[in-house]
Amino acid sequence: MFKDRPKILLAEDDPNLGLLLVDYLESEGFDVSLCKDGELAIQAFKRQHFDLCLLDVMMPKTDGFAVAKEIRAGNKQLPIIFITAKSLKEDKLKGYGLGADDYILKPFDEEELLWKIKAVIRRNSEAKTGNQTEIISIGKYEFDTQNQTLNLNGEVKRITEKESKLLLYLAQNRNQVVKREDLLKDLWGENDYFLGRSLDVFITKIRKYLKDDTGLRIDNVFGVGFVLVEGRMD
Repeated sequence: MFKDRPKILLAEDDPNLGLLLVDYLESEGFDVSLCKDGELAIQAFKRQHFDLCLLDVMMPKTDGFAVAKEIRAGNKQLPIIFITAKSLKEDKLKGYGLGADDYILKPFDEEELLWKIKAVIRRNSEAKTGNQTEIISIGKYEFDTQNQTLNLNGEVKRITEKESKLLLYLAQNRNQVVKREDLLKDLWGENDYFLGRSLDVFITKIRKYLKDDTGLRIDNVFGVGFVLVEGRMD
């Protein structure tokens, strides 16, 4: 999949899990730098170039959230995946609020982690190439933004222009809360009650379009907006 060996910054204070992940990921074609605490991870980030960061949340000296905040201050685009035993929704929302691309709970399957890493790196590469590609991956779907189609295992469904714009907006901010007012202003030009009801109808339609991938869902965040969840976010 990769032309060069992607470089991963792994911050994990459990030495057994850390070494296990290093061996596994390097066998899958990655170069991995292991740091046993948050301070060492920040130092490594400042010294080297990385293609992705895997951050444990609960670490000595500096936790994963603080490390992510430091990384985001210096690099807005570098992909971040949290690996953690903390399963509260509030913790996950905090992680995504710091700009995380994904969140995986311990204990996890190594192949699931590998899939998430590849998916995040692919999305980041697509974002960098901008309009050089008009097809983006959303879970198991291939979304053709120009032709306004969703393809799942060869079955193609055409959607409307407004549905396409809304889905693209959510996909570009996947696993991050999108405010209702931002959606309405950016896609409809203004924020009022009746347009808000129309937005709810479009959200319902998109949920139906994505229903055949159980790893995807659109959650309501009460009083705030919506989040397109790719993967588990319980």
